Amino acid sequence: MASTNSWTHELESKVSAPRKFRACVMDWHTLAPKLAPHVIDNAHHVEGDGGTGTVRHYNCGSAVPFNTMKKKVEFLDADKCECKYTIECDGVETSTWNIKMKPTANGGSVANVECTSKGVQANDMLKVKESAAEMFKSVEAYLIANPNAYN
Repeated sequence: MASTNSWTHELESKVSAPRKFRACVMDWHTLAPKLAPHVIDNAHHVEGDGGTGTVRHYNCGSAVPFNTMKKKVEFLDADKCECKYTIECDGVETSTWNIKMKPTANGGSVANVECTSKGVQANDMLKVKESAAEMFKSVEAYLIANPNAYN
């Protein structure tokens, strides 16, 4: 039987929830190769309109222990900055992600990220968790440096 690993991350940001959500979730396939090529080498659209049911294919970089990922959006509420998606790595369904971004009193946001994986080694999941945190930080830096992006 495959093992199951779960983790959660709470990531605070100086960037508003809607901007951060649009960049991290809605447009990550475009930003990732630019901001984190060691995580995502390139990405392309497979099907859907960007909402629920959308599928995107990613070729992974050296920072993650997989060659390819296919991400399917299972739920998306852009107004509430919430989504759920499943990921297949190298053709095997490996994880389910839930992301919720909430505004903070100082105009920033906090992202709650939950990931449950199946059949992935604990050390590989640690790499994925670290890559996710790095992704959120790199998007924050990009948005702070480009204040008109994703408004």
